[in-house]
Amino acid sequence: MRTLTLISCALLPLALAAQTVQSPDGNLILNFSLSGQGEPTYELSYKGKPVVKPSRLGLELAKDKHASKQMDETSLMQGFVVANTTTSTFDETWQPVWGETKDIRNHYNELAVDLHQPKEQRNMVLRFRVYDDGMGFRYEFPQQKELNYFIIKEERSQFAMAGDHTAWWLPGDYDTQEQETQETKLSGIRSRFNQAVNWSNSSVSVFSPTGVQTSLQMKTDDGLYINLHEAACVDYATMHLDLNDTTMMFESHLTPDATGMKGYMQTPCQSPWRTIIVSDDARDMLASNLILNLNEPCKIEDTSWIHPTKYVGVWWEMIVGKRNWHYTNDFPSVKLDTEYWKTATPHGNHGATTANVKKYIDFAAANGIDQVLVEGWNVGWEDWANMWKRDVFDFVTPYPDFDLDELNRYAQARGVKLMMHHETSSSTQNYERHLDAAFNLMNRYGYDAVKTGYVGDIIPRGDHHYSQSTNNHYQYVIEQAAKHRIMVNAHEATRPTGLCRTWPNMVGNESARGTEYEAFGGSRPDHTLILPFTRLQGGPMDYTPGILETQLNTWSENPNTIHTTLVGQLALYLTMYSPLQMAADLPENYAKYADAFQFIKDVPCDWQDSRYLEAEPARYITVARKDKKSDDWYVGGKCNEDGHKSVLKLDFLDKGRSYEATFYVDAPDASYDKNPKAYKIFKRKVKAGDTLRLTQAPGGGFAVSLKAK
Repeated sequence: MRTLTLISCALLPLALAAQTVQSPDGNLILNFSLSGQGEPTYELSYKGKPVVKPSRLGLELAKDKHASKQMDETSLMQGFVVANTTTSTFDETWQPVWGETKDIRNHYNELAVDLHQPKEQRNMVLRFRVYDDGMGFRYEFPQQKELNYFIIKEERSQFAMAGDHTAWWLPGDYDTQEQETQETKLSGIRSRFNQAVNWSNSSVSVFSPTGVQTSLQMKTDDGLYINLHEAACVDYATMHLDLNDTTMMFESHLTPDATGMKGYMQTPCQSPWRTIIVSDDARDMLASNLILNLNEPCKIEDTSWIHPTKYVGVWWEMIVGKRNWHYTNDFPSVKLDTEYWKTATPHGNHGATTANVKKYIDFAAANGIDQVLVEGWNVGWEDWANMWKRDVFDFVTPYPDFDLDELNRYAQARGVKLMMHHETSSSTQNYERHLDAAFNLMNRYGYDAVKTGYVGDIIPRGDHHYSQSTNNHYQYVIEQAAKHRIMVNAHEATRPTGLCRTWPNMVGNESARGTEYEAFGGSRPDHTLILPFTRLQGGPMDYTPGILETQLNTWSENPNTIHTTLVGQLALYLTMYSPLQMAADLPENYAKYADAFQFIKDVPCDWQDSRYLEAEPARYITVARKDKKSDDWYVGGKCNEDGHKSVLKLDFLDKGRSYEATFYVDAPDASYDKNPKAYKIFKRKVKAGDTLRLTQAPGGGFAVSLKAK
């Protein structure tokens, strides 16, 4: 349903430029106006409480030496009058190809403000959409004579916070989110900044000691939860936020390219949506579909080949350090020609061997797991990070000990697919040159999913991972993969902004600190209780859970331990939603805990309904999900180092049915640091209306499967 109300005029005087639009339920109210200098300004409230105080909007343009006349210093920030306003209502229900729920409602009230700069004869539209769970706004630039090609020096969108909120934040970085989230007041970001940067395992490209990344989660002293992010980032640089910690004003800060510019635009065009999710219930933050709704509908006509996937892989043993990606230690002699590899000397510790991969194929087939990921199968790993990066990988040439034909025959005979791996070493142009041949090889052998990687500096220009040009590369790969009916799981790429609605073959991303860091020293127990409020707002993460042998020194020389209990790892399959889930541990480790591994085998990756039962950022999350293919439910709870007691009413179960519940719980003496592998499994019958009382150990959790009878 869409209704329109048009207000047309030649030019509205500034005094008449104020406009108000509210959410369908009336709780959120957006006010738009122009200042006395013609600056676009907005403010937002929720149930009478201020969320965003009056904040300015606009863009600063760079002077273009090729333009017929120079942009004046006002850019697109002031001197506007309102030429027209349009209000509308929209209400639809759509079905995602995969997701947390079978149906998603897209219901909003919209205000579109046509702005005109009389002096420069330029036009810009500000479009606001207000939902029950938040709002989005974006800039739109119609085609016009005086604004055709233009360069963005900086976007100046402001978000004035109403107080010194508690924030869960990452330091501003143009290339990675693989850091631990910090928790401070907004006023504490500056003092915590240097310590946070030192904790990061990356070459940090920070822009300000108060600069942070999105998605940014906050909580006010009076109990409002506020999240700032973006949606539908296409042909545009990724947004960060710079904080004035005196006024608590955030201002957008776009990722620059190698020249320092932020965007090269041609009208007609538009910015991504700037999003504000708000509620007085933390569970609503996790259940929000606002970012998905602000993306365009699916552009793939036939989606029958896209499917949620559970996989294992030759990966964790290399991450831990037991095996290697490269075939030989002869680093200076790496070549792509096949004659070299006939005489190359293997080092004897290569992970992606035919024999080792067959072991994983057998394990997947025996346990109903869909696919096997193999990393380090193709030549070029010997010095992949330090080469000039042209043709270091061609994505089609296997190592001598990886029999591509035999392994695909072997996998297909057992009903298992192999998952391709393409590490680009961030040589995006090289990858694009080889992309068609690489995807054709996948089509030839029946691969339908690829994990891509972007470790290292972007070659050749040195643009950042989150710049406009590199974002365009990621999008190009997604669209080309769709033509080949290939699903994509991108690692080290930019953080997602809901584009998986438009391109559902984008089944997963990393774009955050995943399980691999547990082998490098670990992440705090609250890490996975922050990510659903931040990183996962824009789309699912390939977090690679399921490490049941939490003490790595039991099977390797790695001294680290996982910072959860064994049962806490099971809970992640529910609390960290993804249609792409890895059983990341080794087959022999799963054999040691076969009874607990049963939950990983059983838990689906696609859902018809999801109910968040408990939630508090960095403290605890409990969610119940209903399988899309059956009437079975699964419940998972995860907590931080403080432990947690859950009291759960089973009101979500179908009335009149009984369920056989299998409980996977922490033992009474379990804890993530002292006794991580102590767990109990028991069964009982339950029905709608029953109450569960479950105790989660420090750093632990629980998992429950409820089979409908």
